[in-house]
Formats: sequence, C-alpha cells, structure tokens
Amino acid sequence: MKELLQKEDITIRFAGDSGDGMQLTGMQFTSTTALLGNDLSTLPDYPAEIRAPAGTLFGVSGFQIHFGSTEIYTPGDVCDVLVAMNPAALKVNLNGLIDGGTIIANSDSFDDKNLSLASYNSNPLEDGSLSKYKLHVINISKLTSLTLSDTQLTSKEIDRCKNFFALGLMYWMYNRPLEPTIEWMQEKFKKTPKYVDANIKVLKAGFNYGDITEIFTVRYDVQPAKLEPGNYRSVTGNEAVALGLIAASEKSKLGLFLGSYPITPASDILHELSYYKNFRVKTFQAEDEIAAITSSIGASFAGALAITTTSGPGLALKGEALGLAVMTELPLVIINVQRGGPSTGLPTKTEQSDLLQSLYGRHGESPVCVIAAKTPSDCFYTVYEACRIATKFMVPVILLSDGYIANGSEPWNFPLIEDLSDININFRTEKDGFFPYLRDEKTLARPWAIPGTPNLEHRIGGLEKQQVTGNVSYDAQNHDYMVRLRQNKIEKIAEDIPLAEIDGKESGKLLLVSWGGTYGAAKTAVNNKRKENKYISHLHLKYINPFQKNVGEILKKFDKILVPELNLGQLSKVLKHTFFVNTISLTKVEGQPFKSIEIENKIDELLK
Repeated sequence: MKELLQKEDITIRFAGDSGDGMQLTGMQFTSTTALLGNDLSTLPDYPAEIRAPAGTLFGVSGFQIHFGSTEIYTPGDVCDVLVAMNPAALKVNLNGLIDGGTIIANSDSFDDKNLSLASYNSNPLEDGSLSKYKLHVINISKLTSLTLSDTQLTSKEIDRCKNFFALGLMYWMYNRPLEPTIEWMQEKFKKTPKYVDANIKVLKAGFNYGDITEIFTVRYDVQPAKLEPGNYRSVTGNEAVALGLIAASEKSKLGLFLGSYPITPASDILHELSYYKNFRVKTFQAEDEIAAITSSIGASFAGALAITTTSGPGLALKGEALGLAVMTELPLVIINVQRGGPSTGLPTKTEQSDLLQSLYGRHGESPVCVIAAKTPSDCFYTVYEACRIATKFMVPVILLSDGYIANGSEPWNFPLIEDLSDININFRTEKDGFFPYLRDEKTLARPWAIPGTPNLEHRIGGLEKQQVTGNVSYDAQNHDYMVRLRQNKIEKIAEDIPLAEIDGKESGKLLLVSWGGTYGAAKTAVNNKRKENKYISHLHLKYINPFQKNVGEILKKFDKILVPELNLGQLSKVLKHTFFVNTISLTKVEGQPFKSIEIENKIDELLK
C-alpha cells in the first residue's frame, strides 16, 4: 500500500501536440474533479491552427487545472506537475513548473526528430538538465500499444489513445475515480464500440501502472472544498453564456434568437445553443458578421430576445449595424469574447483590448451599455443581466467576455429559475395615444410594438427620428435633442443597478481595481498580501457604461489606484477622464491571463 498524502491544492498541466488530445484530457480531469467537490479553475491553451505541425514549439497544446479544498480563483501561477507528451511540450512549459515539481514524460516521443524540432541539442531526459525536478520517464506510447495489441485498431488509432494512459495515471496519483470518464466514453463513442473498449483499457492501464510500478512511492488526496450547499456542475464561460440566455428567454417568455458568424473563441456559444431548440431557441449561422447582427436586429423588431456573438474583429464589422440598433432603440445583446489583436492577431489567446472599441468604436454619438463578466460561472449571471437591461431600457448591451473566461471552467452552483430576478416584458398593444418614440418617464424607453399589432404600424430605420412621432427628421434642434436623449437613457441605467461594493477598507493607501477576467488574479493577490498584513482594498467593476453611481466616490478615497489590464491601459484611461483620478496601469499583452504574483509584485512596489 502506497502512502496517501493530503494536499490543500494542486496544479497540473497536460501538454503535447495539438493532436494529442490534451484539451480532452484536461476537461475529463476537470469534470471528475468537479464531481468530487473540489473548487477549481482551468486554463486551456492551444494553437490557432486546427492541427499545428507535430513536434514544433508553436504547435504545443496545453491544459492547466488548479484544484483544491479551499477557494480557487486562478488556474495557478505555476504547476506542481507537468505531463509532457513530447520534447516541445516540455520545453514550452518547463518554466511554469515549480522547483522540485514532478515531470511525467512520454519517453517514446523523445527521438532525434522531435528533439531537433524542439531545438534540443541533447536529450533532457538523459543529460541531467532536469535534476532539480522529480522526473518520471514512462514509455506511454509503447505501453498504450501493448495494452491494445490484441485489438483490430490501426497503429494510428492506437497512438491516439495514449492521452487516456496519462489521464489514468493522473487519476491514480491524485485519488480520482475512473467511473465518470468511463461513462462519458460509453456515451461519446457509443456508435463505435471498439473505441469505447480501447480507451477504457488504456485508461485502466494508466491507473494500474501507477499502482503497481515502483517509481511512485506516494499518491495524493485533495479533500472537497467547503462550498455553499447546492447542485454543482463544471461549466465553461461559453456554456454559462448559453445557459444564461436560455434562462433569460424562459424568464421573459420571449423566444430566443441568435444570429452569429463563427469566430474563435465565441463559436462555442452558437454550438451550445443549437442543442436547445426545445426551449424555443433559434440559431442562425449567418454568411458574415453584418448579416449576423442585422438578422438579430430584425428578430428584436419582431419581438424576440435577440443576441449576436462575436470576437473583436467581428465587433468591428458589426459597428454600422450596431449604430442602427442604437437609432431604432431596439433591445439587443452583443457578446464579444475578446482575443488577441489587432487584425487576426492571436485567435486562441486572451486579451482585454476591446474595451474602448465597445465604448466608442462606432461613428456618431452612439452610446450603448457595456458590462463585463469576471469568471466562467459569472458569465451566466452577467448575460442574464445584459438581457434584463436591454429589454427594460430598449438599448443595445455589449457583454465583454474573453478567451480565458470563455474556455476556462469552474464549479457552478446551479440556480433555480425562481431565484433569478424577473424580466418583465410589456409589448405595446393599446392604440390610443401610441407613438413609436413616446417615452417611459423612468427609463426613457420607447414602446416595444410588435409588427402586425393592429393600429400600431410604425417605421424604423437608420435616419434620425423625430421625438415622439418617430418620423424621419433632419431638424438640427431635434437631432441635438435625440442625441442627448439616447445618452441620457444609458446614464439612467445607473439608477437601476446596485451600488459598487468594495472588498476591504473604504479608504487607504492603495485600491486595486479589476474588471473582466483579471478578477481571479486580483482577488488572489489581495488575499495573499493581507496574509502579510498589507491591507489593500479591492474594487471589481462589472458595469462599465454606465459606471455604478458610487464608483467615483470610492476612487477618490485612496492615495493610489492600481488597474491591471490585458491591454495598454484602456480602463485606466476611462477612469482618469471620467472621475479625474490618477490611476496606475499594470499592463500585459502576452495572450495569457495575469499571474497573481505579477500583481503582488506591483503592490509591493507601490507600498514601499
């Protein structure tokens, strides 16, 4: 019997070629870990090419998971274990492994060709360069082949099963059960039983290898986290967006329409929603970004809960039609899953560089509401809130997510539909006193009148509208009035959202302000500094246009304001010119999320 050690938290990184199934391996480990009640955070990291050249450094695909018995906010600054399926995976990820960490290396791939592709002059498994790590050299490919030697699979099919050997070994090492993955395989490959049998065999072989081999003397156990009671599931940001949209559709009693053009990393929202036609969901894969948003505007005019999804390049193409949604004052939710730019940029990497584009990236005075999700599970609540605001105020709302949030996952306490706030829809049906641009005094929203409603015929379009009547107007004073009115309507949203809440003291030397996906690293950094008796306050901003009413008041009570962003300081600029405060930018545009230590180091510098 091998010793079982208790650990508070562990970070594992699976890495290999983009065809080695590392994303699948990581997601299966994640799903099983979530079922065991651990808190967790993940970071999928893969190349832009569908099948990058095997063995190359830029073709490495990785999946990092940080799980524990305590609250987890980030996928981990460094990993405790690196599973390297080839030399390139080892070279790319070695600097992210802690000193004394564990390496599981597939020795079969460390041949002359792969070593050369990874720019190794000698074999690192043999030259002593890895002496400061716990190195376990395993013939994963060969052992997989031996396990399946009596099957009818081709050598190529057998080789594709090797990721399940590594997964089985990690399940043994960290005391995880095999059954959830076996059940998943039986469902996934039910039409091809030979793959089910083969992958189960290899999974068990990896598990048994850890149990019977002498190279492992201990295994580890991570107890369940003390999470709030409820029904939990593992969810990615894109999955949470899809489910949040369905919840908003059900709560508002509106049919859901998604007009979308596929674009990384937003495409999974379209894919996920296409499974839910039984919930009155209509998905339309348009021929381009312009058709996607204009079809959604049409659906909104017809009385649907209308959504369009995209990433930065697509948002640029949607700009003119987004102006049309502003002018027609129709409810529309635009989901922008940000990625590295400009142009095609880094399609599979994360960034927060579309904030200014979302706020100002349209011609004319074209204000929209902008809100941002902070974690994968928060995407559910944030997109639900976007739908509520859009329909209540009759405005377009841009929801900002990013590649890190969209593809990352965490446990989610599944809410009950009755626990969600109401989304009340009141279509105009009374003809008496109807005018298409007559205003609600509280929200300034115009009436939502569905085409075909008797005696409520009206026109919409991109030309300026006369106040109240909605007739086309070129009058200078009317245009000035309408421009200011549309801006005032966005500002009135601040009266309908909760005040900002600060984590920590209400005044002091340093305030850390985060938005979007920087939340986890910022929260971890603040918690770590407080353990050192350095008291930093933390303000996370969900609502960016408009800001919550008390944001300026909060900012002015601190000597220094640190704003970490995955851009060149866009929110920092907005805070400066909105509230006349001096902000300090901490910026990073490497396609990767912040590590908490990067923020901690800046905090230490500012507190000296």
